[in-house]
Amino acid sequence: MATRSSATRCGPLPEAVPLDLEHTTRLSWELGSRVVDDEAAALDGRWRQAEAGWGLSVYRVTNHTDILKVRTPVGREQFYGVTRTEFTTAVSTLEAADRWQQVA
Repeated sequence: MATRSSATRCGPLPEAVPLDLEHTTRLSWELGSRVVDDEAAALDGRWRQAEAGWGLSVYRVTNHTDILKVRTPVGREQFYGVTRTEFTTAVSTLEAADRWQQVA
């Protein structure tokens, strides 16, 4: 089982999200919600973990940057900036996770 070291990561994703990304940037709720609500941001995918109530939405915001919106089981939204190439490489782990299903 891979471990995550917070010393080498900036704003690590919650453990429930099966993505191992080295470089993430945690955004404030206000900034993240403004960015994904902007008409230039395009929804690129959505996944759910139905049993526990987690959700993940991916938005393309620039040619090289994606924003991940993580919805917790209690409805809180957390936003993370990631490079598109790193997310594209890591998304296979999410797709292979038994408890996560792509919904869009």
